[in-house]
Amino acid sequence: MDVRGTVTQGFEPVKDAFLRNFEQRGERGAAVAVYRDGRKVVDLWAGTRDVDGHEPWAVDTAQIVRSATKGIAAAVVLLLHQRGQIDLDAPVGTYWPEFKAAGKERVVVRQLLSHRAGLPVLDRPLTPAEAADGVSGPAALAAQRPAWEPGTAHGYHAQTYSWLLGELVRRLTGRTTGRWVAEEIARPLGLDFWIGLPQDDAHRVGCLGPVDEPAAADGGGLKLRPKPAVSAAYRDPESLTRRAFGAIDPAPDENDPAYRAAELPASNGISTARALARFYAATIGDVDGGRRLFAPATLTLARTEESAGADRVLVVPTRFGLGFMLHGPASPLFGPGSFGHPGRGGSLGFADPESGIALGYVTNGLRKGVTADPRAQALIRAVRSAL
Repeated sequence: MDVRGTVTQGFEPVKDAFLRNFEQRGERGAAVAVYRDGRKVVDLWAGTRDVDGHEPWAVDTAQIVRSATKGIAAAVVLLLHQRGQIDLDAPVGTYWPEFKAAGKERVVVRQLLSHRAGLPVLDRPLTPAEAADGVSGPAALAAQRPAWEPGTAHGYHAQTYSWLLGELVRRLTGRTTGRWVAEEIARPLGLDFWIGLPQDDAHRVGCLGPVDEPAAADGGGLKLRPKPAVSAAYRDPESLTRRAFGAIDPAPDENDPAYRAAELPASNGISTARALARFYAATIGDVDGGRRLFAPATLTLARTEESAGADRVLVVPTRFGLGFMLHGPASPLFGPGSFGHPGRGGSLGFADPESGIALGYVTNGLRKGVTADPRAQALIRAVRSAL
């Protein structure tokens, strides 16, 4: 396997771990980037741009990162709060009057961000076309009755997060989340990241697909053996788990150009690994050629625990701050103060303020797990060993 890119002296273990992902963990095409204290120290890529193809992954290859998109979407709301444009403790209906229906008049913005609004499912799933039209999703959620009393529990809003945050941002700014990210985050920081892929950049994006689990565990990663309760939840068509992940039905083709051009801030962000890493580096400090995104108070909000314990959708204990997953057994990041977001199937981005580390990992080979992918975990261990 020809691993391309650069590694700063001392971070060679990351390159070794990245290579082992191809040799031992079924990797097909991937990239990883690491920043430390605002300076890029790892930038590697290897394999093929398409999961079942032959064309090499290039320096500028990007991929859909699924729910790793949620971290950037949450940052939009936090930055609007930082600018004084939104009150996190105000009812959502203050900004989106139609949302007050069906017992949601007391749901506050903070609860949307931390998966406590009780809105992970829809009574009627949306078609892929409805999910992408920018109208049907918000309308369905405005009319939807919560699955539990808002604020009393948390459960991962796997798909509905797109329309909840997207409509909130639109009502506040008059811009879609994708446009806001492009103008206020990606362009100033020089990020190859999109929610709503422009046609001019479509040629850079590889094709995703499932990859088989390795035949034998190598002893170096988390073993993805779900507990019986988790397996049962995914099998049960009436469970919150199945309904949350099935809020778009039939499941969209993630390699379809129309899907990639849509704006779904929960699930269809497209990114390079270095863009994810640079974004998270900018949340915790200045980066080369760019200023930090989060003021100290906003950084505190991002990584202060809002939700913890049994997740009604994922059926494992999870921890969330305001839009970001926090370090814990279900989603191990770098340390207790880390915050970020994985994408179902593999991709990951996070920052750790204590060490100054920010990491982005992007893959085209989708594994079965939602969090704690063994390939990403191997890279995290390698970064830790280099410090």
